[in-house]
Amino acid sequence: MDFTSFNNFAIAPSSEDGVVARFYDRTIKTEKLDAHGFPVFAEVCFCEIRLKDNVSEVFDQPATIDKIRRFPKEYAHYQQIRKQAAEGTPLEQFAFLSKPEIEALKVRGIYSVESLSALNDERANSLGIIKERNQARKFIEQAQNNQCIENWRQKEEQYLARIAKLEEDIGLLRKIYGKHKI
Repeated sequence: MDFTSFNNFAIAPSSEDGVVARFYDRTIKTEKLDAHGFPVFAEVCFCEIRLKDNVSEVFDQPATIDKIRRFPKEYAHYQQIRKQAAEGTPLEQFAFLSKPEIEALKVRGIYSVESLSALNDERANSLGIIKERNQARKFIEQAQNNQCIENWRQKEEQYLARIAKLEEDIGLLRKIYGKHKI
């Protein structure tokens, strides 16, 4: 990604002129091993820094408190992204969007399927994402229908457990009363 597209992706205006920072999560392998001897992985907040006059140089390292203080707007943007994704379905899990479409939505400040679905007609039209918004609404509608199926499945499990208990009780009564018909 070049500086211009990176700058467009990041929050404008930047905390510093000629410098663009982006906070993001990266999965890294730790030095720890689990009980089976496999490596343990952790999600770590990283800070990527690019300089306008030196587009080939990228500083990408774990975020520190100094970087958070240096780039407060960018860190606030990162926190907003995490909050929105935590409260909804991340766009990456929405099968109807390609990677370029997902990135385009993120540039527009949309990070979850629920946020995309919630856009009104005027906003979706102005962003040029009516088709994507409508797909998200259908997805949400289908997911809500899945709740009915889940409720029915739970009720069925309760009935099956009750039937099993009644059959057990009948078997016990047959043992007690012998050959008599119950």
